[in-house]
Amino acid sequence: MNAVTRKAPAKINLGLDIVGRRADGYHLLETVFQTVSVYDCLTVSHRTQAGISLTCSVKNVPCDATNLVWKAAEAFCRAAEITPQFHIDLEKHIPSQAGMGGGSTDAAAVLLALQELTGVTLPQEQLLQIAVKLGADVPFFLYGGTAYAAGIGEALEQLPACALPYLVIAKGNEGVSTPAAYRAVDALVCPKHPPVQKLREALIAGAGVQEIAPLCGNLFESAVALPEVTAIRQQMLASGALCSVMTGSGAAVFGIFDGQEQAELACAALRNVVPFAVCCHTATE
Repeated sequence: MNAVTRKAPAKINLGLDIVGRRADGYHLLETVFQTVSVYDCLTVSHRTQAGISLTCSVKNVPCDATNLVWKAAEAFCRAAEITPQFHIDLEKHIPSQAGMGGGSTDAAAVLLALQELTGVTLPQEQLLQIAVKLGADVPFFLYGGTAYAAGIGEALEQLPACALPYLVIAKGNEGVSTPAAYRAVDALVCPKHPPVQKLREALIAGAGVQEIAPLCGNLFESAVALPEVTAIRQQMLASGALCSVMTGSGAAVFGIFDGQEQAELACAALRNVVPFAVCCHTATE
């Protein structure tokens, strides 16, 4: 086998809350992750010379050792005790600084692709240890689908697949620095916490779209004040969204709709005012 190609799905946080902080400064969260049908595409291939090389379809993405994809490949090679000798080609479709896990899903995809390409299957516990060191969201992307996460994101519980066939995700020009977003959350006084546990329980019980939508929420919305986020949320709700919620630490917003026509019309309207707007659905990857 000379090359392996994998799709790397984006995620949304149907619910996201910050519930504490560890002594080392890491924030403790409760969230419901959900992969969606927006994908990066990543191809890993052998190369003749030693080392790692990386190319990307987006010009401003660094193609060096600072990229999480590169770090993931190096970490896999150390764990597998093999010499790095791979080229990675990354085709980006997930926007950056969006809270959609673009870097994390790419890192997870590299770990899985290298296992397939090299034939070296690491014990799952070791793979998870590598993933959590790369980033809090990376372990989730080894599985995808619908999952509840606690701790710093590494304590995962797979949930029944959540079928949301009519989603719209949009992002404006503004981005959010994750460290800055966490600092803003720390400064909140008596914030209203989203009902993540109720959402988890509803998903376990097999609740439908009408029951799930009112339980979606994100504490970061109270801390991250971006006019574009507010405008996107308001436009989605005016277009008939059952709910409209920022994902991750921002700045993308998702809306849940109960019909295809409504979702498509809302997406078309958003494309007139923001650079990124797509209709998609939940995915099981």
